[in-house]
This record gives sequence, structure tokens and C-alpha cells, in this order.
Amino acid sequence: MTPGKAGHVKHVPMRTCIACRQVRAKRDLVRVVHTQANRVQVDPSGKLAGRGAYVCRARECWDQMLKGHRLNSALRATVSSEDMGMLAKFAASLPPTLPSAAC
Repeated sequence: MTPGKAGHVKHVPMRTCIACRQVRAKRDLVRVVHTQANRVQVDPSGKLAGRGAYVCRARECWDQMLKGHRLNSALRATVSSEDMGMLAKFAASLPPTLPSAAC
């Protein structure tokens, strides 16, 4: 089938959460990026330049990621305590678990 015809199935990019290792649609995850300015931040658009890692939109995954060194490994960089504090503040705004499926 050619694109634009009825019945065409659009490709959905998949990514793996660095905390729970579940494969999910890219849009269902939050991207964390290590920027060229040597900062680590949440990337809501998913388009910032830099090395990125994906995490579920559940606080339990964020807590698991922030406790260990998973983010350092995924971004291949050392995350500063200031950036960790900013990520922890973002994590506090998330729901404890995902409503549809547990991580």
C-alpha cells in the first residue's frame, strides 16, 4: 500500500525506560537530555540537542533512576547534584504509578 491510502499503519517509535526496562511508545515516556552546555534537564519536546535517555511518566521509575547510577550510565556523563535536585522536583509532580500498567 502507498502512504496516504486507507489502511496505512503509521510507524510508532518505541523506546526503553532506563528504570523499569519496559519498551513503550516514545510519546509515553519523558526524555532526559545531557545538553552541550553540560547540563541535564527534562526535554518535553524531545528535540533538544544532546544525548538522551527515556523514563516512564511514573514517580516510581524516576525514584529508581535517581537512586542508582542509571542516568549517569545512560547519558555517559556525571549528573550534578543541582541537576539531580531539578529532576527530583520534576519527579515529585508525577503520579506514583502508571494507571494502565505497572512498571
